[in-house]
Amino acid sequence: MTSDPGSETSERSESPPDEEPQRRSPLASGPPREVLPGLVGRGFRHLEHALLIGALLAAAFLPLADTLGRPFGFAVPAGAEYLKQVVLWLAFLGGLVATRERRHLSLSTVELFPDEVRRFGRLLAAAVASATVGILTYASVVLVLANREEGRILMGGIPVWVLELVMPISLGLMALRFAWGASERWPGRVIALSAIPAAFALGLVPDAVAGLAVPMAVFFLAALILGTPVFVAMAAFALFFFFRDGLPVAAVSAEVYRLISSPTLPAIPLLTATGYVLAESDASLRLLRFFKSLLGWMPGGLAVIVIAVCALFTTFTGGSGITVIAIGGLVYPMLREDGYPEGFSLGLVTGAGSLGLLFPPSLAVILYSVVAGTRDQNVPADSLYLAGLVPGLLMIAMVAAYAVRRGVVLGIPRQSFSAKEVLAATWTAKWELAIPVFVVGLFMTGTASLVETAAAAFVFAMFVECFITKDLHVFKTLPVALVKSSVLAGAVLILLSAAMGITSYIVDAQIPDTLVRWVQTHIESRWVFLLALNVLLVVVGCLVDIFSAIVVLAPLIVPMATAFGVHPVHLGVIFLANLELGYLTPPVGLNLFLAASRFNKPLTSLFRYVLPFLFIMAVSVLLITYVPGLSLGILRLLGRV
Repeated sequence: MTSDPGSETSERSESPPDEEPQRRSPLASGPPREVLPGLVGRGFRHLEHALLIGALLAAAFLPLADTLGRPFGFAVPAGAEYLKQVVLWLAFLGGLVATRERRHLSLSTVELFPDEVRRFGRLLAAAVASATVGILTYASVVLVLANREEGRILMGGIPVWVLELVMPISLGLMALRFAWGASERWPGRVIALSAIPAAFALGLVPDAVAGLAVPMAVFFLAALILGTPVFVAMAAFALFFFFRDGLPVAAVSAEVYRLISSPTLPAIPLLTATGYVLAESDASLRLLRFFKSLLGWMPGGLAVIVIAVCALFTTFTGGSGITVIAIGGLVYPMLREDGYPEGFSLGLVTGAGSLGLLFPPSLAVILYSVVAGTRDQNVPADSLYLAGLVPGLLMIAMVAAYAVRRGVVLGIPRQSFSAKEVLAATWTAKWELAIPVFVVGLFMTGTASLVETAAAAFVFAMFVECFITKDLHVFKTLPVALVKSSVLAGAVLILLSAAMGITSYIVDAQIPDTLVRWVQTHIESRWVFLLALNVLLVVVGCLVDIFSAIVVLAPLIVPMATAFGVHPVHLGVIFLANLELGYLTPPVGLNLFLAASRFNKPLTSLFRYVLPFLFIMAVSVLLITYVPGLSLGILRLLGRV
């Protein structure tokens, strides 16, 4: 993005479609992947959006109706079963739109290659994606037909298999869209499309496939590095192993039901939508005014304000990318006008964008809770939020202390404290400030489950921004925010669905047990294990988005950490804190790319600017890792460990 950093700060910083904070592949080049032309294509696009929004609203209505009706003895008949089906629709419809908009999560390493390699990577990524998703389409058809034979009927007379048709239909369209996006010319599209029958042909000769284990693994890894979406690579590995062992591929699709049965899973799309509703409103301006009135009198006050606003906004939105794009463009010119040097200002905005992932209602915490739970570990989201409170504040405090010191050295003028302005700014931002308090309070009192709390927060945010602050229009701007959030949630849920297949194989093959034995043989000290874990997570965090890293690594890391006596909740905090640090780690940390794009600066310059912040956050991560009391102290006081 080449927008002038000094543009007006009174306007909300909008995030064009090509600047969403997901990892994107060579498939991201060009316009959205519209296969159908003209009016038909636009009509199909509107239908997709309408179904997505309808599913998201249904996901909020069902648990919220139970919450409100509980005091009166009312519950939605078969509400839990219908909620599972709604999440299924959100996953596959969101994944379908993410394919069209090129929003699937992928590695960022492709940015390091020259244009010729990236063009080849685009074709390879499309071919692998088309073939893999084509086989998944077949697998889901087999699953739906099997479930049709069972004859399960939901209340209201709707057969379950009818609702499950969203899987093969969405996957089939995704395969076509991947092939269409292989190239702007027909030969490239035909090559990508022909990969589907080629993959089926390989599946007919499992003995031959078994002999290709190493070449196929190298091929899938190369495709992943060159831009194949992470969910495709994971599904391809799972399908390959199932083919090799002569197992039915429908088992991969069957693992989806293990996923949607998670009681906390619906919180992911609901909290994502809450964050996007706030991101599309003027919430950032109100929060900025609040923190400025509260902290502006301090040395380095504006820099501390930027840290607080960025952390709170990342907490709301669940990812640092939106913070760098939206809040960074708002506060960078303010820092420069206040007298802060360019290097410090850019480093601060880039570094602060990754703070806040440990606080409620952060999506990463919910996701880790869901994934860790698949390994029979008791890692409830509320315990993770409590455990992350002190470590999260520690990271913010250490970065803020550096900002204060720089403010003193630079002699930055301070504004006088005004209790009247504090009260006025607090009143203006009261609704946004109330959301995390509302989420934690409602959940901790036991009045509502996590999903019910997420539904209430989502409805609360929509009501506030549409009818109180009136930043969003119900029929114009609100649907845009809901579609954006559903696309991200769909990409995450599709990734989780693919992870279920490979995780099932990994568990059946006893790979975690093998890794545990190997680690225990070669690493005797718990502290050495934790240091190795720090290095691994930081490296992964700078290459892979946080959602992919959680679903890929958590099932493997949890049993190893358990063998070394690391508390599962403490491990969750370590996991997320290290991935936060990875956002800022050269050469390919996500925040570095986003900041370079947003402020039109070379990456090499940003490397220098972020080094002080990277060092400070690294020290805080080491403290969080090696002082478990920072994470578990509150839980011990409450008698929860």
